[in-house]
Amino acid sequence: MDLSIVPVHTEEQLRDCFAVRIRVFVEEQGVSPEEEMDDYDASPSAAKHFLIMNGNEPAAAARWIMYDGKTAKLQRIAVMKPYRGYGLGRQIIQAMEEDIRTQHVPVIILDAQTQAEPFYEKLGYKTVSTEPFLDAGIWHVRMRKEL
Repeated sequence: MDLSIVPVHTEEQLRDCFAVRIRVFVEEQGVSPEEEMDDYDASPSAAKHFLIMNGNEPAAAARWIMYDGKTAKLQRIAVMKPYRGYGLGRQIIQAMEEDIRTQHVPVIILDAQTQAEPFYEKLGYKTVSTEPFLDAGIWHVRMRKEL
């Protein structure tokens, strides 16, 4: 594999992120396109989008936003099925964490699908919600990590 992690700066890169997310969240998991896309997708600068490319093919995508003045929130973390099990999820999260560190943001939160909770725990995230909650028809938990 010829993998590269790319901070998104162009409309074409943003479309590649959407292609990954539509495949994973809409086609595989049944999330409606209206729920999947939001104002943070309006432009490459509306959020901090990241993309992992395998040559010319998008393999994974994610984004982060400022949640409040001292907390970043990771969102829309998706890896295409053929690339699962190769550490791309971990790599894209680590790239976002490094970007967040450069902004001097001390805390990260994310809403993890419950089936992915052990994955995030391995990366140092701790569950902070008392009960799972539904988001887009999928059970989630809120998780947090201090940098």
